[in-house]
Amino acid sequence: MRPLWKGSISFGLVNIPVRLFAATEKKNVRFRYLHEPCRTPVEYRKVCPTCNKEIAMDEIVKGYEYEKGRFVIIEESDFARIPAETTRTIAVVDFVRSEEVDPIYYDRSYYLAPGETGEKAFQLLMQSMEEAGMAAIIRIVLRSRQALGVLRVYRDSLALETMFYPDEVRPTTELPAWDRAPKVQEKELQMARQLIENLTASFSPDKYTDEYRKALLDIIEGKIKGEEVFVASAPEKGEVIDLVEALKASVEATRKSARKEAAKGKSKKTGAGVR
Repeated sequence: MRPLWKGSISFGLVNIPVRLFAATEKKNVRFRYLHEPCRTPVEYRKVCPTCNKEIAMDEIVKGYEYEKGRFVIIEESDFARIPAETTRTIAVVDFVRSEEVDPIYYDRSYYLAPGETGEKAFQLLMQSMEEAGMAAIIRIVLRSRQALGVLRVYRDSLALETMFYPDEVRPTTELPAWDRAPKVQEKELQMARQLIENLTASFSPDKYTDEYRKALLDIIEGKIKGEEVFVASAPEKGEVIDLVEALKASVEATRKSARKEAAKGKSKKTGAGVR
């Protein structure tokens, strides 16, 4: 992997050289728009409506609209005037308990690795944070924007999650109002708890796959080979007439599924023990 950013972690009088890497990648199936009659890819051009002509990238500048239709131009030299220590430093603001950070604030994930001469200090910080169960709230400038973030231990390295600022998280008061008056019966609660218990498992990310992407790629592969592709239709959902009856049916179905999984695991163990 190539680093996206090089700088240092700064806390107190300590500076640790680090490199920043993208931790995730989108694996969406990408499409291009084609002109239907001739199957030619559609082009998107940058056109100035005043000059009525296509313009080149070197003619484009960044403008901030401070009033409707009025802009102030920001040159590259203006970005260069920002102190280097601000743009090349991951500044630790606070250390907090990892569980205190609500996931709703998370935006993008990155990995950190030590830079030259920074291995020992990097390891010291990582080990200290892990033993204390702490994460660090940090500030970092990425893509000409200062971001809030959280630095935490992830497996054998450090992960940096950029975060939304509090004023960027919409309040739940903006949601449409709904009737909160219905009283939930104890019997319904018990069955709901039973259903949750039957579906409870340890988190194992490898078991989750993108079924939609797989089905779409199968269709694409079939079309490439000139085959007719049939996709199995989803099972029809039964009409829910009564909440309690639906909960009962769900509890029973998950109980049967759990018994099957247990039997399957038991037969594997038995088979492994036979020589």
